[in-house]
Amino acid sequence: MVTITQLLTFRRYLNLPIQYFLQRMVSTSPPKEVQSIRKWAEGDPTRRAKWWYSTFHTVTAMIGAGVLSLPYAMAYLGWGPGTMVLVLSWCMTLNTMWQMIQLHECVPGTRFDRYIDLGRYAFGPKLGGWVVLPQQLIVQVGCDIVYMVTGGKCLKKFMEIACTSCTQLRQSYWILIFGGSLSHGQIDGVSYDYKSTSPTDFMFRVFNALGQISFAFAGHAVALEIQATIPSTPERPSKIPMWKGALGAYFINAICYFPVAMIGYWAFGQDVDDNVLMALKKPAWLIACANLMVVVHVIGSYQVYAMPVFDLLENMMIKRLNFPPGIALRLITRSTYVAFTLFIGVTFPFFGDLLGFFGGFGFAPTSYFLPSIMWLVIKKPKRFSLNWFINWGCIFVGVFIMMASTIGGLRNIIADASTYSFYT
Repeated sequence: MVTITQLLTFRRYLNLPIQYFLQRMVSTSPPKEVQSIRKWAEGDPTRRAKWWYSTFHTVTAMIGAGVLSLPYAMAYLGWGPGTMVLVLSWCMTLNTMWQMIQLHECVPGTRFDRYIDLGRYAFGPKLGGWVVLPQQLIVQVGCDIVYMVTGGKCLKKFMEIACTSCTQLRQSYWILIFGGSLSHGQIDGVSYDYKSTSPTDFMFRVFNALGQISFAFAGHAVALEIQATIPSTPERPSKIPMWKGALGAYFINAICYFPVAMIGYWAFGQDVDDNVLMALKKPAWLIACANLMVVVHVIGSYQVYAMPVFDLLENMMIKRLNFPPGIALRLITRSTYVAFTLFIGVTFPFFGDLLGFFGGFGFAPTSYFLPSIMWLVIKKPKRFSLNWFINWGCIFVGVFIMMASTIGGLRNIIADASTYSFYT
């Protein structure tokens, strides 16, 4: 809305009649100044992406640090339960991804370009924001924190292998610098027995393992943003190419996740590290390259999850604090956010525990059961139908994973922090 002050200012400089500005107040086309601010706040509406764009971005968002901990999760779950949880998670999250894609244009003429927009439609303007936004932020911020830790650890491992004569820096420094086990074969005396620990600790570690697997199935938090880049027409709605791209992404997901989980556990058994790359020793050149590739990957993935947070922070600064859009705004908000994730990553570099905690607290809701709840609210499938049962099954399983892995991850962070020398 154009204010009276703006009208008088425009009139003084442009010497136009007041009727012109009164017409502009009721016109559907806002002035250029308002358009500029709105474009900054809402983003460029141009939609030109193809189906393979969604494959690329979904793979980037989904396949990341989480895959490195899958063998470690298998060590606590065992062959049978571990494989079952992996397959169940793959199927459940593929189903909820399909639901998100279908709900993107569930209202004719409207596209829900963000997870929070769909949440507000499903649960109401106020409740929807409180339900969705915290979960989405936990996913995005949690991913970026974990990627800080992952990048630092892998960079440290790379330098240890590539330059054995160099003075080795502390792990904290490598995190700051960052802001094939099949050919290796089995280790001697490999054991697939459950890890030897107290019953209480084992229970919490199992809960944490569920969260680690949940963390590996990301992507839902930014699925609608990815679909928003695809053009849509009545003849060819965006859900067709987006679903095609999502299937491609899940196929790539399967050929990455299952071999890493199975072969990593087969090679190292109960002695596998929470980051399987840390357990690999030779061939040195291959392990060094793998760690460097992880660094390159998480740099890109960090941006995928950070951009929506940047957008949120910049919108808040513009709308609530009247901060003018520009380079200064971006420099302040983005530097502050990167510094925050850097501080948390350096202070609590517990890779496996962080995966379990954020996997349960953020990823289980957004990937496992929130889409099913919104589907029930919006689509209203027939009660006691197969669709109805599948959705309620996803909700019950997802809520259990969320509660168990959040408790397990938080407990393990506290337990490990009590014996950890910070900033070493």
